[in-house]
Amino acid sequence: MKRIIVIGCPGSGKSTFSKALHKTTGIPLYHLDMMYWNKDRTKVQRELFLRKLNEVLDQDCWIIDGNYESTMDMRIEKCDAVFFLDYPIELCIEGIMSRRGKERSDMPWVEKPDEIDEGFLEWVKNYNVESRPKVLEILAKNVEKEIIIFHSREEAKEYLENIKE
Repeated sequence: MKRIIVIGCPGSGKSTFSKALHKTTGIPLYHLDMMYWNKDRTKVQRELFLRKLNEVLDQDCWIIDGNYESTMDMRIEKCDAVFFLDYPIELCIEGIMSRRGKERSDMPWVEKPDEIDEGFLEWVKNYNVESRPKVLEILAKNVEKEIIIFHSREEAKEYLENIKE
């Protein structure tokens, strides 16, 4: 397993899991949010985003953290393994709320402690109805890949502990 993508609902802990996986394996880690967003919260031009992503995909090994459904097929095509953090929405919302006001290596800006993006939160609340079925459909079409689905943070933590040994 040299080319890995980590996907899941926002707030599920994709970046946290990816960082721990990177630390354990030494495989270079890339965050899609860092490729997609500017520090001023504007999006980079699509061509630039795709160029940055393709530069990573052309490397021998990588961990890519992030959803970005529009690039899911191209990432899955190039990867060896997919980790899907399939957690309850309440846990994901808790994750989103807990990271406000904290500097993060996976995002080019810091959310204000009292900042709540209602549109984003609504999208997260609808993840299991709108996005999750699409993810499961994509995974079902790619059974030749190693697909690991975690249903709790405990399962992910246990996996990371087991690969350390």
